[in-house]
Amino acid sequence: MPQPLEGIRVVDFTHVVAGPLATHFLRLLGAEVVKVETPQGDPLRNYSLVPEERGMAPAFVGINAGKKSVVLDLKSEDGQRAARRLIRSADIVVENFRPGVMDRLGFGFEAAKALKPDILYCSVSGFGQVSPLRDHPAIDQIVQSMSGLMNVSGLEEDGPIRIGIPIVDTFCGVLAALAMLAAVIQRDRFGGEGRMIDVAMLDATMVMMLSVVNPFLLNGTPYERCGNRGFSRAPTADTFSCAEGQITIGAVQDNQVRRLFEALGRPDLSDDPRFADRDSRMAHDEVLQAEIRDALAARPAAEWGTILAAAGVPAGEVLYFGDVLDRGWVDERDLFLSIPFGGGQAQVLNAGFRFDAAGPGHDRPAPKLGADTDAVLSATP
Repeated sequence: MPQPLEGIRVVDFTHVVAGPLATHFLRLLGAEVVKVETPQGDPLRNYSLVPEERGMAPAFVGINAGKKSVVLDLKSEDGQRAARRLIRSADIVVENFRPGVMDRLGFGFEAAKALKPDILYCSVSGFGQVSPLRDHPAIDQIVQSMSGLMNVSGLEEDGPIRIGIPIVDTFCGVLAALAMLAAVIQRDRFGGEGRMIDVAMLDATMVMMLSVVNPFLLNGTPYERCGNRGFSRAPTADTFSCAEGQITIGAVQDNQVRRLFEALGRPDLSDDPRFADRDSRMAHDEVLQAEIRDALAARPAAEWGTILAAAGVPAGEVLYFGDVLDRGWVDERDLFLSIPFGGGQAQVLNAGFRFDAAGPGHDRPAPKLGADTDAVLSATP
């Protein structure tokens, strides 16, 4: 069975993370992705503190494996002619320059549509093609700051806290991939002309924060930072220290709370009127959390994780991502691709979901800069 996007050609003018991650998902689903790079290459190629890795930095390899690299100087006549040929051959064009750049180069949506009437054209930018902030420069951490994301983690007394990964780029890339898949389905089912897809990092971040933005929109509820407490704010849904390590517990329903008390060896807490229901537990949260901390101090977090899970209480010890890999929990999840790298084979992450057949994945390396220029252009009318 073919992969879902087999036969789809994506001409990818993107760089760094959000755009390349979007086309990475399309490649994992079977699309041919032609990555158009400047003679200097995607800056992400050099995102490494290790000089020997620059040019094929792991951050680049992980989201560009399986693509084809074509080097074009879009300001030259030869480069422009080649770009027009590629666009005519494409099903999807993706770019993440600042708004207006592709228009000035002669490859904006209207120009692309003139070359290929049914083209799907996705633009990824900081604030969108139509916005008062249209020309404001943006990268992940800037949007984390301007969106309010840095003020939802930690406690009220803490300063703003940047999420430790490029989470805006990542979610924006996933959202752009979803939008392009929807556009492919719409075009193929209903026909019609080309379509412009406008994806903004700020918009994506607001959607990512829907759990706090929607209550504010609906009834003006302000968000109070709650540290490691869960979205429910329940005192039994928090992170606690143990005899060794820490554990996060997610007991939010009454039956889960009763099981928690029993597993901790404190069934008597269920009979305490201060802890009888959600409201009473919230009213006495500091007292209840002190009781929980005292009980957890008897065992390491790893032991408590097993005990609480067996009791039907959502819980898990606080780990590093390397611990997850070492424990083999995802070994059978098709979560990794084996690709050529550094003269041998190495693993990178796959899409994060499975099909029973013809699912996401490939076994191709990340391209060296311009490695496919001649082959792709010679095969493109």
